[in-house]
Amino acid sequence: EGPGSEGARVTRPEKVACADPKETCALFRKQDLTKHRRRRAVGCVPRDEHEGACLPAARPLEVTAEVEAWLCPRRKISFDGFVSYEGRRFGVPYWYDRRECRVSREGRVLHVYSDDLSREIAVHAVTWDRRDSWCAGQWADGGDDGQPCELPSQPVATTVVQVAPPPANPAFAKFDFWGRS
Repeated sequence: EGPGSEGARVTRPEKVACADPKETCALFRKQDLTKHRRRRAVGCVPRDEHEGACLPAARPLEVTAEVEAWLCPRRKISFDGFVSYEGRRFGVPYWYDRRECRVSREGRVLHVYSDDLSREIAVHAVTWDRRDSWCAGQWADGGDDGQPCELPSQPVATTVVQVAPPPANPAFAKFDFWGRS
């Protein structure tokens, strides 16, 4: 039994005999709001009492280097230049040569930072699309659309020649009972 627990029980609204239906409805609505306010309690302490006791002791969080590092979790960069965040893959530029980076999301924008948070590497728009999100400069030899162009490792030297069919099929020669071949 904690402080304020005597008032934390929810009771059924009392029956009220009113001549005006609007007045009855307003009374029940007021009791219903009180009931919901009691449900949003922390440790059986009503919300109003909790705010009154804890809010004066609360203060804004100072953004220090330690807090920034905690808010931007460290992520590994995959072999193909992507970093995973919230089940999606976001591109990291080719010129960033470290294996880890830090990622933070602010609304619909995802920021990719260097491992020591000294500079912003890439910015992506966060969508509900499950496809990979590319970034400019993700590959060294990117094409017009920024994706890699796969070129053959050897020059192509293919010639196509049609060979004439043999005059007789040696596999069926044993079935030539009349000696035509």
